[in-house]
Amino acid sequence: MRRRGAVQQKIPCVFLTEVRDEPSKKRDCQQFQVVATENVNPSALQADVHCAVATEKIDGTCCYVTTYKGHPQLWARLDRKPTKQADKRFKKYQYLQKTCKGFEWNVDEDFREVPGSWIPAHRVLHENGHPVPDEHGHIPGWVPVDHLNKQYCWHASVVHYEAGVALVLKMHEEDEGVLEISTVPLVDLMEQTLELIGTNINGNPYGLGSKKHPLHVLVPHGILSVCHPPPVDFQQLYSWFQDSLEGKVEGIVWHCDDGTLMKIHRHHLGLKWPVPDPFLNTKPVVIHVDGSDADSCSTEKDLFTSLAKINRETFSCIRDVQLDS
Repeated sequence: MRRRGAVQQKIPCVFLTEVRDEPSKKRDCQQFQVVATENVNPSALQADVHCAVATEKIDGTCCYVTTYKGHPQLWARLDRKPTKQADKRFKKYQYLQKTCKGFEWNVDEDFREVPGSWIPAHRVLHENGHPVPDEHGHIPGWVPVDHLNKQYCWHASVVHYEAGVALVLKMHEEDEGVLEISTVPLVDLMEQTLELIGTNINGNPYGLGSKKHPLHVLVPHGILSVCHPPPVDFQQLYSWFQDSLEGKVEGIVWHCDDGTLMKIHRHHLGLKWPVPDPFLNTKPVVIHVDGSDADSCSTEKDLFTSLAKINRETFSCIRDVQLDS
C-alpha cells in the first residue's frame, strides 16, 4: 500500500488566507470566517506545489498507528486545548487583530490537562523542552485507543489487537476504479496517519452504515489520488469544486516531494460541505474481510464478524454496504 506524508500538524491552506467579519460556515458560534485569497501561499511555492500529488481530503477524524507498550496500536487525535478563559482571550485577540500572530500563551496555565498517555504530534514545535500551541491555539497530539474507553468506541471498532489487524478502506490492488474494505496488519500501518470515517463520525457525510448497524473504517491519508486535479489557481479550483463530479469532495491535500502538505477546503472558497452525493460514493466497493483474521475473540455483534459475513461481495458504493449483525 503506497505511503504519502503523515498528518502530524494542522495542514496550511495552499492560498494565503484572510479573516472576514462574518459567521463561520465551518464552525458554529465562530463569528469570523477564514477564507482563501487568490494569492498562493509562499510555503506552497517553495515546496513546488505545482508538481505535487493531489489527493482527496477525507472528512473524518485523524488517527495514527505507532507502538504502545511494545505493540502496534491505533491512536486517536487529541489536541491539547486552552481553557475557556484562555480561549476567550485568544479569540478576542484574533478578532481584533485579524491574526493570531503575537498572542502570548502561558502553556503551564492556559491549557487543559490531558491523559498521562498523551503524546504531542511529531511536528509540534517545542520551546524549552515543552510543546507549544499552533496558530489555532491547539497542541496537536495523540492518545492510545483501547476497548475500555467508551469515548473512543468507534475507533476501537476498527481494530482487533489480538489478531493485530485494522479495517481499512483503500484502492483495490488490481483496479483503481474500485475500492475495497479489507483487514490490514497494524504492523503494515506503522507510523502512518489515517482518517476514521463512518456512521458516528463528523455527521457521517458519506452515509455509511446505520444506527442499528454502524460501519466505520480507516482511510490512509493520501491513498485516494485526484485523477484530474486542476492547477493551483483560485478560479480554476473554484470551478472544479462547483462543476466537476470529481470535485464533490471536502477538499484537496497536496503531497509535495519534500514532504510538505498543503490543502484547500471547500469552506476556504465559500462553498458548502457536505454535498448530497460525494465523489467517494461513485466507486464500487468490494469486501475482503476473512473471518479467520478475527475469529479468536470476536462476537456476533463485532464489526469484523459482520463484514466477514459479506466477504467477497461487491456493492455499488460504500454507502450501500449493508451489515446484518
